[in-house]
Amino acid sequence: MEVLGLGLFEIAIAVLSFYCIKILRYNDGLPWNWPLVGMVPYMIKKFMVQDPHASGSADLAQAGGTFLLKGPWFANMDMLFTTHPDDVRYILNEKYEIFNKGSEFKVIFDVLGDGIFNADGHSWRSQRRHAQGLFNHHRFRHYLMRTSREKIEKGLLGIMDHVSEEGYVVDMQDVFQRLSFDTTCRFVTGFDPMSLSTEFPEVPFSKAMDDAEEVIFLRHIVPLPLWKLLRWLNIGFERKMREAQKILDDVVYAYVSRKRAELRTEEVESHEKEDEAGVDLLTLYLTEEDMSLELKSDKFARDIVLNHMIAGRDTTSSALTWFLWLVITHPEVKAKIREELQAHIPPNETQTRRLFSEEELSNMTYLHCALSEALRLYPPVPFQHKEATKADILPTGHRVHPNLRVMIPLFSMARMVSVWGKDCSDFKPERWISADGSSKHVPPYKFVSFNAGPRTCLGKNVAYYQLKLVAAALIHNYSFHLVEGHVATPGLSMILYMKHGLKVSVKNRWS
Repeated sequence: MEVLGLGLFEIAIAVLSFYCIKILRYNDGLPWNWPLVGMVPYMIKKFMVQDPHASGSADLAQAGGTFLLKGPWFANMDMLFTTHPDDVRYILNEKYEIFNKGSEFKVIFDVLGDGIFNADGHSWRSQRRHAQGLFNHHRFRHYLMRTSREKIEKGLLGIMDHVSEEGYVVDMQDVFQRLSFDTTCRFVTGFDPMSLSTEFPEVPFSKAMDDAEEVIFLRHIVPLPLWKLLRWLNIGFERKMREAQKILDDVVYAYVSRKRAELRTEEVESHEKEDEAGVDLLTLYLTEEDMSLELKSDKFARDIVLNHMIAGRDTTSSALTWFLWLVITHPEVKAKIREELQAHIPPNETQTRRLFSEEELSNMTYLHCALSEALRLYPPVPFQHKEATKADILPTGHRVHPNLRVMIPLFSMARMVSVWGKDCSDFKPERWISADGSSKHVPPYKFVSFNAGPRTCLGKNVAYYQLKLVAAALIHNYSFHLVEGHVATPGLSMILYMKHGLKVSVKNRWS
């Protein structure tokens, strides 16, 4: 595994080899809390298996859904994992002011700066209020809908046609990352990096985002003093983070500068034309009159852009990748989705290439439920990270103390029999459909893919629209076949990507 090849980190834990070897050979149950090193050997064991997410979920189920993972002594790395909906509701809603991001969160996620993901208290409330207003702005929503359709029609379907004609094997995870990167960059900044093309150009910015997310994941499992030492020495994975952040900063600051120049030289247009064309998020941030000077600074603009870029690019591409894989491997689900799509197509258009309108998509219950089921099983952000600011007791009776990390493992939560029933591990869109055929309401503390409580994702409806638009276009117009022997397993990152991508062949259904 990559985590075992991190140079200094491997050397640092080599002194624990006796404990590691012993626990790997003799401990097949829950981890032991060893003197001095805590449960570090258990953590190493998890990273040595092919799918640590699934393995960790099994251990958490064996522990009853809640488990305190003890870190090395004096390292402040203890983490309480809980999958109980009552605990989740308590943490994310009833006592969300007690369970904040925490003192170390902003240090671990420092690449995101002062954006909304790192913010707490007054800063978070202020940013959320502004973001909510801008997300609901009719000019922004019009721009987002229009640019999303354009990128799918002129970019994604063009790639699919090309791959189909040439008989290539394509990595759909890479395609989805390019699609969501271009789309997100365009509706956030107004500029299209054009990474989605038949040439599949190298995208340093996108690669830098992947590297930064990998390092953020590693910072959760490496003691803070150790990775800070790596950062000070500029070696190991911290060197990768520094290089990634430089690329991210250079590109985003260039976008901000370019946008300011554009706004200074742009001729004043009529409101009618503005409404027709729509406007990107960065323009609204920089031009809205009720924005403070701080919110309009280059530094904050950089943080805003990067936070929204990660939120839009990574979550959407991850969700689409796992959804397509699930549909390919469950032909009965694919057949039901196609049946629903056909029901919304005029009889003279059933055998032709087409995109679906927002109105058509809003009436597709089964597609919506299939996407929700995919998000349940493979949440793009597989865990929530909170920290208690004072001592408290969770509804399940577990005590928390100040600075204790409280982790909500969404991936594991989906696989808890106590939460979702005996068929919890099955891909079953029907679990989301009520007796009258409508979409069933599932409490957000049970389905946490869009967060819950005051921090519920502002872009939830936008995300569903984009997912439906892409999913419907692909399933209606193309057939996909997995490459023989392809293994779909999660990688190690703060985003739930497939470790080996999603390699498929593509056939145009109407060619």
